[in-house]
Amino acid sequence: MSGHRGTRAIQVMVEYAPSTGGLALWMQHHDVDDRPEVAIIANDGNSVFYGPLFAQRPLEEQVGLVAHQVLHVALRHSQRLEELRRLIGEVDLQLYNICADAIINSSLSHLPWLQLPAGSVFLEALLEEHLHIRESPESSLLQWDVESLYRRFTQRGTTPTPKRGTTPVDKWGRTPFQEDGYLADRLRRSGAGILADLLPAEESEAAEDKADHTREWRERMVRAHAGDGEFSMLRALLADMPRLRTPWEHILRTRVARGLARLPETSWSRPARSWLANQGRTAGGRRLPWEPGRVSARKVPRLALIVDVSGSIDEALLARFATEVEAIVRRTEASLTLIIGDDHVRAVETLELGRRRLEDIVFEGGGGTDFSPLLIEAERHGPDMCLVLTDLQGPADYQPGCPVLWLLSPQFAKTKPPFGETLPLID
Repeated sequence: MSGHRGTRAIQVMVEYAPSTGGLALWMQHHDVDDRPEVAIIANDGNSVFYGPLFAQRPLEEQVGLVAHQVLHVALRHSQRLEELRRLIGEVDLQLYNICADAIINSSLSHLPWLQLPAGSVFLEALLEEHLHIRESPESSLLQWDVESLYRRFTQRGTTPTPKRGTTPVDKWGRTPFQEDGYLADRLRRSGAGILADLLPAEESEAAEDKADHTREWRERMVRAHAGDGEFSMLRALLADMPRLRTPWEHILRTRVARGLARLPETSWSRPARSWLANQGRTAGGRRLPWEPGRVSARKVPRLALIVDVSGSIDEALLARFATEVEAIVRRTEASLTLIIGDDHVRAVETLELGRRRLEDIVFEGGGGTDFSPLLIEAERHGPDMCLVLTDLQGPADYQPGCPVLWLLSPQFAKTKPPFGETLPLID
């Protein structure tokens, strides 16, 4: 922990709140002098960065600044910002930063051994001033998370309209043509004095790694909060705890494995193991009646994969999906029949693993969508399960006899299927 500007502040945190203050020990800390966006302090969701002006602040304020950054990292605010962007599109970084800061500052405001910088915003103050909701800090922290607070303040905003000669974005990632609604404008004015301390999160994490890291941080915070009790830096910070989201790869793996499981059936040509163990006789030597055995219902499970090429699935998502399906087929030793089409069948291929990769196939289409001919073709191959990668924007008048799992692109995640089950491919 030695060798960076926040060492003394972390020591104070651990002294007064050993468990929640100790969360700082689970992350990296770096001094930076050559990054203009980190004049004082900032974080990228994994590390805390200390700028040259940090050391000029009084110790109590240093403690407040470090505690603030530690909670940003523990609550995974930078990673959740990227998730929110994937869900709703463009997110105003300044407004999101204000919402996240308000929640954290209210969580820390009861601690007398730290000081928050001038211009800090607090959740209960924003709610009362702009939404006319009067609640205690504890009640506010039990109800509001950063996503719901951001949506509440931006839901009346106008849609940005580009102007000619777009200029570079400012330090908040905003372009001059973005307009605020009434509440967003008031929130921006209230938080004009805060530090721009949320840096972009690393994009190198796989979806499953993100889920694991979120689970780890949530467990650390629950244990730390219980350890510190009334001295906890987390106070009543329950609503904003990072949510555990199971990656769609895990769900797909489980559902397909269950659908392709080799179900046992009765075989009158083979005796049961118990019959063999007793050599067909009782302890007294009497002959036992024949007891049929159980064998696998099928030697090779069959999986049919329909890919809708009407234009709804982007290449990056298709590549991730292809990698996962190939891994599933390899583990289950299933045969895979690929049906490519839009309003008619364009190609049918039987893939032999090791000879040709699913992601190397060129998917061409772009017409309308009708699932009936694709489902009819799939059932012709006698699959045990049928996967349909699509946006579900088309008729499906034919229902095959096997289970059907519709794998939906993110923008159509809430579309209801005509039959079968759905799995939104959302991280």
